Amino acid sequence: MREFKGKTAFVTGGASGIGLALGRAFAQAGMKVMLADIEPSALDSALRELHEFGPNVGGIVCDVADPRSVKCAAHATYEAFGNVHVVCNNAGVAAGGGIDTISLDNWRWVIDVNLMGVLHGISSFLPHIRAHGEGGHIVNTASMAGLNSGMGFSPYAASKFAVIAMSEGLAMQLKPHGIGVSVLCPSFVRTRIGESGRNRPERYGEAPALDPASPAAMMVTEIARRLESGLDPAEAAARVLSAIRQGELYVFTHPGMRGEVDERFAAIQAAMDKVTAR
Repeated sequence: MREFKGKTAFVTGGASGIGLALGRAFAQAGMKVMLADIEPSALDSALRELHEFGPNVGGIVCDVADPRSVKCAAHATYEAFGNVHVVCNNAGVAAGGGIDTISLDNWRWVIDVNLMGVLHGISSFLPHIRAHGEGGHIVNTASMAGLNSGMGFSPYAASKFAVIAMSEGLAMQLKPHGIGVSVLCPSFVRTRIGESGRNRPERYGEAPALDPASPAAMMVTEIARRLESGLDPAEAAARVLSAIRQGELYVFTHPGMRGEVDERFAAIQAAMDKVTAR
């Protein structure tokens, strides 16, 4: 998909961070944009920020963990802008725990948003994109945490590994239909994901307290520090637009992470070699 002007994009987690940067980049490229987010006040602020694009940018409150909410957001987008061509399943949350505090509610929340939220976006929009026959592109936000084990035993890493696998399979099946797929795998970007708990629905209960001396708590502290000095979200958005135009599946933003990925792949290859040698 090389032409953006006049087409429509839908972006979850669109009120801040990478989602807002994507919304701005799409609007600047001449697209109509619907920003979807669970946080009404942040969504209002995002719409004020993009007021220069007038009626070409809209917003809707949406909980991606709820398939009915995503379907309602999809229909609202069709009514506002007509056919949708680009869907960015970008909303994401993070919760700590590690092996010290294995909270089932934490796991359910992160998996429901990061993994099932992607599935709900695909399920809601893909039949529409296939039906209108104008082509399109689906962008799923994963993470470098989905390609290496640096995040340890965590629902975040597990969800991002799954999103990459989902995107790879989806790309293979949609290619004959003229619909592209990209999976965004950034490292640290200046977003508010470290404050995900502000939007944690009551149905998942309160997040368990972490022992300040635990590895999980220390990792949370380190992540917060690295987010502050992370990549500008606009740079990640620019890479996504380029990937859509070029039909690229994998979208990387931090070449310095190559060593960690190589280390994991080398370990896998060594294990395969060991079996082959028997």
